[in-house]
Amino acid sequence: MTTPPFEVSVAELVWQNRYRYGEERTIDESWRRVAKAMASVEPREQRTWEERFHALLEGFRFLPGGRILAGAGSGREVTLFNCFVMGRIDNSLESIFENLKEGALTMKQGGGVGYDFSTLLPADAGNGEANPGPVALMQIWDAMCEALLSTAARRGAMMGTLRCDHPDIERFVDVKREAGRLRNFNLSVLITDEFMEAVKEDREWPLLFPADLLPENAAQRHPESIHKAWAGTSRPCRIFRRVRARSLWDRILRASYDTAEPGVLFIDRINRMNNLGYCEWISATNPCGEIPLPPYGACDLGSINLTRFVRDPFTPNARLDLEGIRATAALAVRFLDNVIDLSRFPLPAQREQSHGSRRIGLGITGLADTLILLGLHYGSEAARECAASVMETICHTAYRTSVELAREKGPFPFLQIERYLDRPFIRSLPAEIREAIARHGIRNSHLLAIAPTGTISLLANNISSGIEPVFDFHYRRRIRVRGEEYRTFELSDHALRLWRERHPQGPLPDPFVHARQLSPHHHLQMQAALQPFVDNAISKTINVPGETDFDTFRTIYQEAWQLGLKGCTTYRPNPVRGEVLSPEESSSGACCRLPPSGA
Repeated sequence: MTTPPFEVSVAELVWQNRYRYGEERTIDESWRRVAKAMASVEPREQRTWEERFHALLEGFRFLPGGRILAGAGSGREVTLFNCFVMGRIDNSLESIFENLKEGALTMKQGGGVGYDFSTLLPADAGNGEANPGPVALMQIWDAMCEALLSTAARRGAMMGTLRCDHPDIERFVDVKREAGRLRNFNLSVLITDEFMEAVKEDREWPLLFPADLLPENAAQRHPESIHKAWAGTSRPCRIFRRVRARSLWDRILRASYDTAEPGVLFIDRINRMNNLGYCEWISATNPCGEIPLPPYGACDLGSINLTRFVRDPFTPNARLDLEGIRATAALAVRFLDNVIDLSRFPLPAQREQSHGSRRIGLGITGLADTLILLGLHYGSEAARECAASVMETICHTAYRTSVELAREKGPFPFLQIERYLDRPFIRSLPAEIREAIARHGIRNSHLLAIAPTGTISLLANNISSGIEPVFDFHYRRRIRVRGEEYRTFELSDHALRLWRERHPQGPLPDPFVHARQLSPHHHLQMQAALQPFVDNAISKTINVPGETDFDTFRTIYQEAWQLGLKGCTTYRPNPVRGEVLSPEESSSGACCRLPPSGA
């Protein structure tokens, strides 16, 4: 007897409101629509690939990004990519409004957008005119996003970044202190290695802007000039003023402590580890941060549902089916590679960038529930070793598969083999994979990313999201059903439901740990355990108890830097951001910084 796909009512509602198309009566019909669309770009044996892709999707083994599930095979004018980083914004009304138009066209087709606003003139640029500055100009994007719904149930999502040495950085850092400001943006500060060293040594820190981008008379008001690394090159910059690096760092962290914004991106580390660092410079990410991208880059996402590969859960013989995970990862890489050829693109530049690099982002979800099913406490060393082993398996499988796809279909056009092989992440791969790349090339420049998977994890019967710990075992969640309409659901965690089927009464064993029972250190260590096997990035929110003092909070970011993470985002319950999730028996508020729309 076949098990019904929906075990909880919220999963079926999510399917009906977000992913069901036309007259589809069951989610199996949605899976078949998507599988057929993915197989349609195969040069041969399309029927065979359709069946294999259907088996990949069936039972929620593999969860493609929401835009793929909603749009593939629908015939609608939508993109299958969840998010994009947009082009450079120059200091002219023409460029500003052209970029605004490009963002609107992208969101209209269902894509979230990320922007680096560091190229915009500071508010005090010195040209005798009232320059609005990047923070004020961001309000134009915010208003556009507020008005433009990607679909009836999904609001547009945006990421805004600003360099840590931009003269308007303090305005940027504090903007979310006023409730309702830039509510459609997630914000992150681009933190450089030099800044972190200045913080460590408590040095002065110059706030500056490239001289060639300033008005001619700016030199009179800002005569001091130094050469500074900017977008990967050294160029003369005018110093507007100096601040204490440690004071600015504390201001960034204090804002995050009070409002959960901004996050930080260790941008030099991101670029140093970028597989395509030889031909591009990154200064922004998609709205949730798991894909750092160059201008017009796109994220093509999918997640392996680890809970589907646990054998004999809650027993001494509980184990993971690693062979099943390998097979799923290999097929998922081909699936996501096909998305690039099938998808529409809102802009020609996005198509050119996506086809040139063929970036994909294969990740995992349901990690916390999986650890519980295996009898492992999320904060334990054994749990981290298990998670790292799984991610290493997926990583190496993905790279081997991409090499085989290059042999079959050709490598990505931006590939320069010798320079690619010299990139730090590629050097960390097993020798046999690097030798295969040298002989045959590789189909995709990047292959791994761990997304938050909020909505698609609900679809998969409310499994834990991404690599986050279980929020709570019973909780309430507000879910957007259409436009600005929300409904609140009482939810139970997937692992708890399975346990109660076997043990209706009695206390829960130790592995049943939720987010508020874990320290920020546990969150950081899990992220750090997986980072070596992720060539893009990891979207992870570090949950911080409301009673945490600021001095303790500050150490979280220092530890994130020391652990080699590419960024850090925290959420401490606060009155500014409100709540999306709330425990049934707690008033501590939401525990995660959520994107404006789910992944």
